[in-house]
Amino acid sequence: MSDSLVLEHLRAIHSELREVGNEQTEQRMRIGAIERSMARVEVEQAELRAGFRSRFDQVLDRLDRIVRRLEIAPAH
Repeated sequence: MSDSLVLEHLRAIHSELREVGNEQTEQRMRIGAIERSMARVEVEQAELRAGFRSRFDQVLDRLDRIVRRLEIAPAH
């Protein structure tokens, strides 16, 4: 194999490696964006759950007051 043929193969290998590296960089960026989006969704879900719990507790309190007013059940 001549030196020029070896250099040609090395350049081709180097080019392929650069392309693979670029693709990996792009994939890392996409994965990072997905992870950030998922984190935002998790925060939003936690806030929604907290809001639902609060509203549910309010409904239970109101129901408890209604029951006591109607004297359907003994007071606690």
